[in-house]
Amino acid sequence: MIIRNVRILGGEPVDIRVSHGVIAAITPADPQSAGSQAHPEDDLVLDGQGAIALPGLVDLHTHLREPGREDAETVQTGTQSAARGGYTAVHAMANTSPVADTAGVVEQVWRLGREFAHCDVHPVGAVTVGLEGRQLAELGAMADSAARVRVFSDDGKCVDDAVLMRRALEYVKAFDGVIAQHAQEPRLTGGAQMNEGVVSGRLGLTGWPAVAEEAIIARDCLLAAHVGSRLHVCHVSTAGSVEILRWAKSKGWNITAEVTPHHLLLTDALVEDSPVGAYNPIYKVNPPLRTEADVQALRTALADGTIDIVATDHAPHPVEDKETEWSAAAMGMVGLETALSVVQEAMVETGLLDWAGLAQRMSVAPARIGRLAGQGQPLEVGAPANITLYDPSARTEVDPSAFASKSRNTPYEGMTLPGRVVATFLRGRPTVLEGKLA
Repeated sequence: MIIRNVRILGGEPVDIRVSHGVIAAITPADPQSAGSQAHPEDDLVLDGQGAIALPGLVDLHTHLREPGREDAETVQTGTQSAARGGYTAVHAMANTSPVADTAGVVEQVWRLGREFAHCDVHPVGAVTVGLEGRQLAELGAMADSAARVRVFSDDGKCVDDAVLMRRALEYVKAFDGVIAQHAQEPRLTGGAQMNEGVVSGRLGLTGWPAVAEEAIIARDCLLAAHVGSRLHVCHVSTAGSVEILRWAKSKGWNITAEVTPHHLLLTDALVEDSPVGAYNPIYKVNPPLRTEADVQALRTALADGTIDIVATDHAPHPVEDKETEWSAAAMGMVGLETALSVVQEAMVETGLLDWAGLAQRMSVAPARIGRLAGQGQPLEVGAPANITLYDPSARTEVDPSAFASKSRNTPYEGMTLPGRVVATFLRGRPTVLEGKLA
């Protein structure tokens, strides 16, 4: 296969030849060859029409819902959604039913990913049995399983017991694992509905204080340093959290962090005043949308490396779980198919990141944190042909009915966002062509 006339990380136009799943050659683009028919020895020639070529995106935080909540998402539909968004690998979170706290469950998810093959699926193992925070799960057995789990998280719940968190951090050192913490002190967020602040006061909704996140991050950074282990902080959402992470990293501690696309763009003001009205649960998410000052701090932190990666926290829900009164509605948003556009809007078009910086934060670094071989590698000769072609000049109105995901709970419905994924290749095999599933 030859992919003609693409710009790697926004550079000069080149042609990429792919053979047996790897990049075989990269040569300057031949203007005369654009749109030409395939050479007889080639299986396929694709005209990239000047699209940006990125290493296939990697998501460290995806909820695929299977097993147990196939009404919201399945491994098949979730990975189709991922491919549509330019992803070639996702990490499937453990809060399924049954919980992914044994080798058997993580192997089931891993095998489903291999069966459907729209992107690589790497299961995340639970830290504690049943996500209940009382007893460590089978971390070693999951690490030794066919799924080769290296990321462990009780996401959706916090490992709030400091002794248990210390033990988990110590345990995963044996196989170079990482604990990904959902930072939320539960005793400070009982009944919380949205960010604690001026808007929650006006709306009469129980506030979710920033300190509930910041206190856990501070504690866990200290614990990780004490035992010499790897800590990853999920969905950072406050300016205070950024300052704690900046301090911890200045010490040289082995700590990484993520931010979601929605926390880079949206604020808690939308709960009160939005195109779809006040109290719309489409904006209900955990952690909650924060203030404009928090958004700006998160953008700066992602740009300067205090926050390492963008992770979607793709959280699909069936319509009946979101189209209800605010207090009863589920928390979460789908994000795989809009992530790249939202990050372009928040970070590239504001001049905070170039395309190389975006690739670092949405492909290279997530693959490194998850210890994924063959993902997140530079687009160079000999590398696996995991490639995302992206047209940044397109402008697209978000239509959730066109999503590959089974769920439609996006806060961007009707918004016009920049960019469009043109094609996605998984080890040279097209999973998306012309924006459609291949």
